[in-house]
Amino acid sequence: VDECPNLAMRFGIMSIPTLIVFKDGEKKEVLVGYRLKMQIAEVLDKYL
Repeated sequence: VDECPNLAMRFGIMSIPTLIVFKDGEKKEVLVGYRLKMQIAEVLDKYL
């Protein structure tokens, strides 16, 4: 966010950590804030 403010603004990132999941160039899901490894894996598994 600090190093690339334009990119952060483009994707609406206002908090760190933010994980944006893309599939086929389309934004599918956004996770904001701390997540457990298992929670992240569950989200990623939906799109793999």
